[in-house]
Amino acid sequence: MRTIPVVTKNLLICNVLAFLLMYVLRSVSGVDLNDLLGLHFLMASDFHIYQLVTYMFMHAGFEHILFNMFALWMFGCVVERVWGPQKFLFYYISCGVGAGLLQEVAQFGSIYFELYSQTPIGFSQAVEVMRANASALNGLTTVGASGAIYAILLAFGMIFPEERIFIFPLPVPIKAKWFVCGYAAIELFSALATPGDNVAHLAHLGGMLFGFLMIRYWQRHPVAANGYGKSRGEQFFQNLRSRWEQRTGKSTDQHRPDDNTPNESDWDYNARKKDEQEEIDRILDKIRKSGYDSLTKAEKQRLFEQSNK
Repeated sequence: MRTIPVVTKNLLICNVLAFLLMYVLRSVSGVDLNDLLGLHFLMASDFHIYQLVTYMFMHAGFEHILFNMFALWMFGCVVERVWGPQKFLFYYISCGVGAGLLQEVAQFGSIYFELYSQTPIGFSQAVEVMRANASALNGLTTVGASGAIYAILLAFGMIFPEERIFIFPLPVPIKAKWFVCGYAAIELFSALATPGDNVAHLAHLGGMLFGFLMIRYWQRHPVAANGYGKSRGEQFFQNLRSRWEQRTGKSTDQHRPDDNTPNESDWDYNARKKDEQEEIDRILDKIRKSGYDSLTKAEKQRLFEQSNK
């Protein structure tokens, strides 16, 4: 567990503990945590807004949590080491919430069209019918971290599109980008072909959709992506300082909190920072070409230290 990044490790622990607690409470007292913390349909009487977060830590069975936690360990470790803990956690939770929202919209649309097929009614009338049957809608419950997990799969495919991975039972490795596209196609086909199989296929696709939009935004706005975790106030003053330095050609940085050599000149400091960035770029390029396991122990440690800055 020492080699697992902090956020991935704690997510694994929380999910496993929640799963064990669910089984203990169900056996001892008959209380089902999936009913309390699972994501109910928004028009159901048991729906609560906090369930958009808590449902990600509930699972239907052993196979469900086994697949999700294996994928979280396999791909989450790599993505977190590249992004850092704060950015990774924000991405994980946001995509999980986004997946839940899309699942809610899909359930609403399914019920509405079912009502409309029986008796053509308007939107407001359909809402009233759902409210009148709020208790009967409590059975529509979504659980699982799959939406966030599929978002992590997407992130891995977008960060390392050319990385080759082995997927059982395929006899040959496939590139990560085709792996992600294949999974998305399977989920889309399953959502259309088997809508009543009790699997939240649209939640899986929702996690991938929100993940794709978030990554594309970060790619187009690198300042927002690289400055993640800083307060808006800190970013505002840093932007002002950068503009002042560009106009005057003078540096306002009289001290460098991350500098271990206070007597270092600005020229040497900038040169050292440039060399450090080039080293990180070289390590990331090596991961893209040969995979994370190809890194030496020193390179892995260097990447880990950089992610914690």
